[in-house]
Amino acid sequence: MNAPRSLHGLVLAGGRSSRMGADKAALVHPDGRTLARRTHDLLLDAGCEDVVLSLRHDQEIPAGFSDLQGLHTVRDPEGTSGGPLTGIVAAMSVHPDSDWLVLACDLPRLDAATLRHLIASKQPDEMLLSYRSEFDGLPEPLCALYAAAALPLLSAMEFRCPRKLLIRHECRLLDPVTPRALDNANTPHDWQSAIKP
Repeated sequence: MNAPRSLHGLVLAGGRSSRMGADKAALVHPDGRTLARRTHDLLLDAGCEDVVLSLRHDQEIPAGFSDLQGLHTVRDPEGTSGGPLTGIVAAMSVHPDSDWLVLACDLPRLDAATLRHLIASKQPDEMLLSYRSEFDGLPEPLCALYAAAALPLLSAMEFRCPRKLLIRHECRLLDPVTPRALDNANTPHDWQSAIKP
């Protein structure tokens, strides 16, 4: 019997936040942490062995990490514009034998129960596992588990959109355990709505 693979966490914080008008990764959550730091901490709390912060090649590390020694980062190669898939492939290529729990940094309502349920639900031979969107029933690719075996699929970059990749490869979908936990904040209006109790 094969030993379980290690699980790494990835915070996707390299977006340009053009619709928000400010760096989403640096927005301060009501709990006092920046969104990127809160996402990082949730991944550790959920049981990830290590957490990596994904950034653009020219991006400063977002606020909120100054107290951490040895923060692990991975940067998109210069000149690439493949969106989240570029960051996922760059991170997975550093630890290709690990499974990865991948999160966007703009999920202000995300909770540890959602992540723990996702991790506990993964079957040993499963390559992709995600939640079903409460809005359209499609996969939520930026709160999803990508097994090490998925790296060749991702590297092929057949799709720029990770959601399309999950649909094409018949990713199993879980129903959300916490209502609105996967609401993302792309605009100031989204942000205000998401942080309301």
